[in-house]
Amino acid sequence: MRGPVTPGPIWGRSIVITLLTNPLIQRGGPELHILQGVMAVLSRKEFLASPAALAAQTGNARAKNVLFLLSDQHRPGALGVRGDVHAHTPHLDALARAGMRFDHAYCAYPVCTPSRAALLTGTYAHTNGVYNNATPWPFTVKTIADYFGRHGYMTGLIGKMHFVDAQTHGFDYRLDFNDWWQYLGPKARVYAEELAAPNSGSGLPQIPALWEDHGDPWLGTRAKDGREGFVHVGRASLLEEKDHFESFVARETQRFLKTQGTRQPFFLVASFLKPHDPFMPPKKWAEMFSADDMRLPATFGRIRPGQAEAATVPQVIRGIAARHAPTPEVRDEAQARQRMAMYYANIAYLDGVIGGVLRGLRDLGLDDNTLVVYSSDHGEMLGEHGCWQKSLFYEPSCGVPLVFRGPGVKAGAVCGTPVSQVGLAATLLDACGLPVPAGLDEPSFARLLRDPEAAWTRPVFAEFALGTRAARYMIRDGDFKFNYWANDLAELYNLREDPEEKRNLALDARHQGKLAELKGKLFAWHKPSGNTLL
Repeated sequence: MRGPVTPGPIWGRSIVITLLTNPLIQRGGPELHILQGVMAVLSRKEFLASPAALAAQTGNARAKNVLFLLSDQHRPGALGVRGDVHAHTPHLDALARAGMRFDHAYCAYPVCTPSRAALLTGTYAHTNGVYNNATPWPFTVKTIADYFGRHGYMTGLIGKMHFVDAQTHGFDYRLDFNDWWQYLGPKARVYAEELAAPNSGSGLPQIPALWEDHGDPWLGTRAKDGREGFVHVGRASLLEEKDHFESFVARETQRFLKTQGTRQPFFLVASFLKPHDPFMPPKKWAEMFSADDMRLPATFGRIRPGQAEAATVPQVIRGIAARHAPTPEVRDEAQARQRMAMYYANIAYLDGVIGGVLRGLRDLGLDDNTLVVYSSDHGEMLGEHGCWQKSLFYEPSCGVPLVFRGPGVKAGAVCGTPVSQVGLAATLLDACGLPVPAGLDEPSFARLLRDPEAAWTRPVFAEFALGTRAARYMIRDGDFKFNYWANDLAELYNLREDPEEKRNLALDARHQGKLAELKGKLFAWHKPSGNTLL
């Protein structure tokens, strides 16, 4: 259910769309008076932003569409086009070459639910209140789907979004994990055993509250596989490729495009789970990658206990590097390489299904009028600094891939300007000629889509672990990144000179001026002591 809509109700716009196509209006017939009456209801600003008006202005039969392809835990550099020798991503590479990629894009909160809430609402966690994976999104905080819907768009969400509860947050058309379970039927057991434990981030259960009263229904029935933690290092899945969640999302996305996308303007999010765990891709893709071919990152062992560099990073990071609780096996280098191989296999399979979606878009003739966006909710450390998964402000964890292709996007361009995913809501509305509502935390960066060299000096911010003693905040301003920890060691890195973030300049007396400058900018954005969650 959408929130209140001020002037310009959807029924009024529908009548306008119908009347604009009526030839009698062209001859000044009585239908013209009906149109004038409807126009009196619609405000001029609202009408000019409606799909009907956009179509009339451009001479096209319909307005611009948006197809937002979203993955989970895709580290920013893990693309062939970015030079990653392990990444097999021909379709995403082609998308980037035909459009524009941002090499310094960041999520707002490097874990699933808060990050997704931030990018869909255009607000930070300290604004919207979604600060961990168990927090339902407040109904009062509207999403980009609400905003597109108010302008006559069909809004769809197919796949994972981690809403935590049953709210649909403005999406008219919705398919998620529970629909996939219905498709799987008895084969659901295979996936349940590959997870081996409840994991809402992987869709079992999709809504944790469903199991609160009576507990995990799979308890005691899953086959054991000897893993030490709750995430397997990785192997080929026993599910057939057609039955994987990614194949399901890709098929249903193409169904939406055929049944809905050719009828009205749409804003569609196709949201995939991979390369997030389970690190169990279909057999064909798993066999493409070998642990023996993986190269461990140069920073793999630098902050282990006993290493001098361990004292230069916060205690939380030292703890993660000492023992990664979800997958303790990765302390062994051979197991770490196996984890890397299956991560890249997950990416390759994801790229394959995305290729199918893009072919479907082209075959339906929707390419020219659709803005395609690819991104991920956060990154993956993948062994850098001895750390895995997300939750940190290092580039592989807080950084995300971000690619645009379509109308208004300079083709074949690379933008080196740092940008925040929180600005996506405003940017997508702006790129489609729709008004950007008041109350968003970040402005549109659509000007960069037209000119990647355009002036843009706004810092990028992020936050994590609000409401806990491990709360921390990040600011990226120019070449520098400052991480403020509420109860731990501060970090300052010069990313131009030290892209691997190995030299913590916060410990260097020569950089105290820069440290104070960035702390002042960070606290001007949001002072941690003012956060009611702390």
